Formats: sequence, structure tokens, C-alpha cells
Amino acid sequence: MHAIEKILAVAAGKSEVKAGEVVFARIDVAEVNDLYLQVIKSFYELGDGEIVIPEKTVFVFDHYSPAPTIRSAENHKKMREFCREKGIKNLFDIGEGICHQVLVEGGFVGPGKVVIETDSHATTLGALGAFATGVGSTDLAIALKTGRLWFKVPEVIKIEIKGKLPVGVMAKDIILHILGRLKQDFAIYKAIEFNGGVVRALSMDERFVLCNMAVEMGAKTAYIQPDSSTYNYLMGLGCDISVFSEYQTDSDYIYSAKYEFDVSDLTPQVALPGSVDNVVSVSDCEGIKVDQIFVGTCTGGRLNDIRVLAEVLDGEKVSECTRLIVIPASKRIFMEALKKGYVEKLLKAGAVFSTPGCGPCLGAHEGVLASGERCISTSSRNFPGRMGSPDAQIYLSSPLVAAYSAIYGRITNPLHFI
Repeated sequence: MHAIEKILAVAAGKSEVKAGEVVFARIDVAEVNDLYLQVIKSFYELGDGEIVIPEKTVFVFDHYSPAPTIRSAENHKKMREFCREKGIKNLFDIGEGICHQVLVEGGFVGPGKVVIETDSHATTLGALGAFATGVGSTDLAIALKTGRLWFKVPEVIKIEIKGKLPVGVMAKDIILHILGRLKQDFAIYKAIEFNGGVVRALSMDERFVLCNMAVEMGAKTAYIQPDSSTYNYLMGLGCDISVFSEYQTDSDYIYSAKYEFDVSDLTPQVALPGSVDNVVSVSDCEGIKVDQIFVGTCTGGRLNDIRVLAEVLDGEKVSECTRLIVIPASKRIFMEALKKGYVEKLLKAGAVFSTPGCGPCLGAHEGVLASGERCISTSSRNFPGRMGSPDAQIYLSSPLVAAYSAIYGRITNPLHFI
């Protein structure tokens, strides 16, 4: 079996499962973010009662943090009341960060865990060897009621990333390149395993980026085989690593498909406005004026992203014709960036920091775009209206491309300076 199949088999109390089979699996973590008050409504529609997994239930206020509207404030209030009433102690209120990052830092996720979230980017957590996926409000409510949920065991596609990663190229460039080749509907209800020497050489922050954007190809979940980097990362967080080596993929496993990407000659990539899979080399769109640069979200707001940005902008200034918004993915990341001096360097350069959370990624607050404006963002999606006006344009890039673009006020190829 594949490691993903082994995880689901154990969670379902079965000795073996196969792709296409429907299983009822034990849930290790059920996370609700502040977009989904409907979870509570669905819970009560299914009948009152207690939550059978209160210790495994996590609420995170990240999409509207702090609340920008009366409605979102009311939602927060109702969620706080629900958590108190049902004995849910794992409530991460405003400013703690984005749900995926909060779950990682809180020690909730690790190899072999079955994680469900009311957020499609739950695939991020596959970088730690978990089976993690987004679900709807009713499914989440059922999990709270029963501690279990049904899944169709997904087919697994292997994507091997080979070669030597060039200087100036980041994980965001790799996944944009893959998306550009395979397209948005490539892996609907399938699992993607990222493998190969390049993946093993990536830091955990960069591995999260690959798994995060697997959902942009339609993937049900994503997976990276745990190794020494995973082990050390989890040890640093004080996580339980007792099952670290139990979920290895059988050497004779037959994947539903295999793809290889040699990134030795890869250049920085940019997704053009309107579609995440409309990807070109940065050299094909450099010089385009941008009104805003956004570095943040569950894709590009980790410490490594902020470090890259700070190192480029150290001693420089953000262009007068643009603005740079930086939002760390969590309070912990924000505090670490403060300790390392990244925040001071960026503030001196002219950057603006906002509360850890999703920020303008979903077009709610903290940097939404006006009609006709252009933004280059380290986020995951660039659909019309995603960050504000449907007449605004969103370009997706790595933090490195974003950093140089902030200095010059135009999309800029970092290879000119490296």
C-alpha cells in the first residue's frame, strides 16, 4: 500500500484499503475556521448533544482577524460561545495565525494523522506525512458528532522533482511550473506525492508550499514522505514522533500515474491574472507596473518567505509608486521575524505589517484591491475578484520576485541581481 492508504486503513480499523474504496475513518484533528459558522448550525441541525472529540477539535480565527465587519464579529462571538459551551479548549482567537500554520505549531499534526479542515488548503499538512484534506460544514459537523468521517481512498500520482535547483528559484516557482504544465483539473479527487532529490533538499517551509498548492490542481490531499528534516522539524516543535517510521510506501506500489520534472534550468515563474495555471517565466512579463505587493498567506507567509524579503530589501526602499504589505502566517513567525531583525529591516524599507492571518487573500480586509489595480502576491490564487475588485489583476510569484518588484514598482526578474 501507499503511505496514504496505510494511514486510512489504520484510521478505519482495516488491514488493507485500495483506491476507490469508501472507508469510515477515525479523525485525529477537526479544524474549523471563522468562515464557517455553518458548522455550528449543522451541528445543531443534526440534533443537540456533546462533541465526542472536543480534545481533537480546533477553532481558528484567521480569515477575518481582527473582525472587519459586524457580521464577522458576530460570527466570532457565536464561535467563542460554542467553544465554551462544548468544552473546546483549542480556540485560537484573533492574531494567532492561519489555521494550517497554527495546527503545525500547536503540535496537532504529524505522520499518520487524519486531519480535516474547513479549508481547501489543508493539503499543506501533507508535508508532515499526514492525510489532510478540506471538507464542508456538514461533514465537519458529522465528525464532531461521531469522531469519524467517510473518505473515498484516492488514487496516488507521483511527481518526482529532479535536478539541481538554480539560484534564485524557490518552491513557489517549482509548483507554479508544474501547475502550468499539468493544469487546474489534473488531479481531481486524487492524491499527489511529491518526491525526488530536490524535494528532499527543500526546507520544511518550502515543502509546505508544494503541498499547499497541490489543491490548485484539484488534489484531494498531498504527501511528502517523512525524513530526517521532518523528524527534526517536529522535534523542534515538541511533537509526538512515536509513529514516525510506521507509514512508509511499499517499494512495489503501483502509482496511477508518474511525472518527472527536471528543474535544473528552471527560472522564476509568474502566474498571470485570472488563472493559477496560466504560468510564464518572469522574463515574459517583467516591466509590468504593480500597485501592491503582498507577501503572506498560508502559501507565502512563513519565516523563510519573510527572511528572503528582508534580505533583498535591507538598505533599500519600497518604490514610491507601490505599496508592500507583509502578513506573517502566525504570531510565532511574527515574533521570530522580530527577533531576527527582519521586521525592522522591512519597516525601514517602507513595508506595512498587519495582523497574522489570511489578510487580503480572500478579499476581506487588510489590503483589498481597487478597480484597475495590479498586485503581485505570494498567495495561491489569482481569480478575478479574489483580492477585491473583479477589475483588479493579481500576479502570483515567489517572495524573491515579489521583493525585487517592491523595490522597482514593476515585475522584476531577480536573476538580474543575483
